[in-house]
Amino acid sequence: MILGIDEVGRGPYAGPLVIGACILGDWRNSENAEWIEKLTDSKKLSAKRREEFYILIKEKALAAATGWVSSAEIDEIGLSEALRLATRRAVEQIQKTKAPFSEIIIDGTMNFLVGTKLEKYVSTLKKGDFLVKEISAASILAKVERDNYMAKLDTVYPEYGFSKHVGYGTAAHQKAMEEFGLTPEHRRSFRPVREIAENIITTKQLGDLSKQMIANEITSKQLGDRGEQVVVDYLETSGHEIVARNYKTKLFEVDIISRRGRVLYFTEVKYRRGSDFGAGLDFIDKKKQQKMRLAVEGFMTANPEYADFTPTLAVAAVGKDFKLEEWFELDE
Repeated sequence: MILGIDEVGRGPYAGPLVIGACILGDWRNSENAEWIEKLTDSKKLSAKRREEFYILIKEKALAAATGWVSSAEIDEIGLSEALRLATRRAVEQIQKTKAPFSEIIIDGTMNFLVGTKLEKYVSTLKKGDFLVKEISAASILAKVERDNYMAKLDTVYPEYGFSKHVGYGTAAHQKAMEEFGLTPEHRRSFRPVREIAENIITTKQLGDLSKQMIANEITSKQLGDRGEQVVVDYLETSGHEIVARNYKTKLFEVDIISRRGRVLYFTEVKYRRGSDFGAGLDFIDKKKQQKMRLAVEGFMTANPEYADFTPTLAVAAVGKDFKLEEWFELDE
């Protein structure tokens, strides 16, 4: 049995790196042979055809999974290590299915499993996404899931056109970065992105403001941390178990994640500096709710042990005297 592996998203300026991994099983004499024979490199297929194959692969493959590395992780560990990390994450998901395989073929020339127990099973193959159907399937898995993710980002950052260029360095994308700045999804370690960032704010502009900005940032963080602790105390008193605080996913950051019964609560905390700040829902607009829901998706994907929990968005408002004014669930 072959485990095929391929990557999508090595070169974009923004968005995650995604590794696809797939075991099709003994398909040549099976009812799946007809559609599997038509698999090829995902880039050679139309978006509609990729989606059709994606559904078939997810339903009929012996095992199919993806491994993700966020743009922030790429900036932190570098692209080479990110490729290895994403591959390990994808293979770990495959191993959880207990599906058997005797050979691993990775598209390209790099063995991303060097140094692991699986290294001895690996071979690499140029143009493997054309030649090996398991790799073709892996490339389709990674391409469809990453493209869908970038399309969701387009609803949060519509000015960047992510659904069109999916994060690659097109002229339109570079123009948007120059005009609107960078998002949390941009890979700041990539030279073209870094150069644009440096040109947006010059050293002279930063000169007079830098100390004040740092002071304001520290003050805001201290206030935010204190406000979050008030909410944590309330949740624990109300029977919640705190799962995580300031959880950074490949999507966005969640202030507090807690569980009570079989429900997971994702709470956004806001500190009010004055009594005229408005109702709690006033500072959670539609765009912010979209970001929160993307964060939920990221957490649930990365933590399958909570698959049977019900995710719920919540909002907490803390007053200027650090008293909890309200905590409520958002209506879906």
